[in-house]
Amino acid sequence: MERDDWNGLIDRLRSRGIMFDPGLTDAEVVAAESRYGFRFPPDLRAFLQTALPHGGEFPDWRSGSEGGLRYWFDLPRRGVVFDIEHNGFWLDEWGPRPAALADAVRTAEQLVATAPRLIPVYLHRMMPAEPHLPGNPVFSVHQTDIIVYGADLRDYLAHEFLMSGDEKEEWRVPDGARPIRFWNLDRFQAVRWGPDGSCVFDNSSGTLP
Repeated sequence: MERDDWNGLIDRLRSRGIMFDPGLTDAEVVAAESRYGFRFPPDLRAFLQTALPHGGEFPDWRSGSEGGLRYWFDLPRRGVVFDIEHNGFWLDEWGPRPAALADAVRTAEQLVATAPRLIPVYLHRMMPAEPHLPGNPVFSVHQTDIIVYGADLRDYLAHEFLMSGDEKEEWRVPDGARPIRFWNLDRFQAVRWGPDGSCVFDNSSGTLP
């Protein structure tokens, strides 16, 4: 989507109370990408350059603190590590779980480090930086409870901000949502929850602070 394609949606978001600042300049995009070591997918870049969402739950790519943004980028790693340490989480695709907890954490951190980078969009909603194409899904990332929350950026923004409660209850991931290496749609959620909806492992120790 080109920048002009976002104006109508941004107007609808404004009508729901979301505040916007002027969009990022090319220089600001380049500076953010260089500082944090990623590239905005084309549709996310076009959206942010049309108008920049403003508020505490949105990342401030213009003047936000570097420490705060780096902490946000680190959310996926911290969530995976927390569930390994406290909830016995492990994916079969990772191979046998090392006996020592420190080794299990180290293995998982290496895998997360080589996975597509997840870019903060809003709260714990994140978009993969790879592939560098329009149309990547937006994930809801809560520890290892990682699910698709929008088939693409436009679908996500409508789901998050424009749908009524009933519409959100009826929302389903549209057919054809792009699978993403490592994060790959519902694979984390499928391991975390059993087919009857019960928790596969003990989560009594709580959640990531």
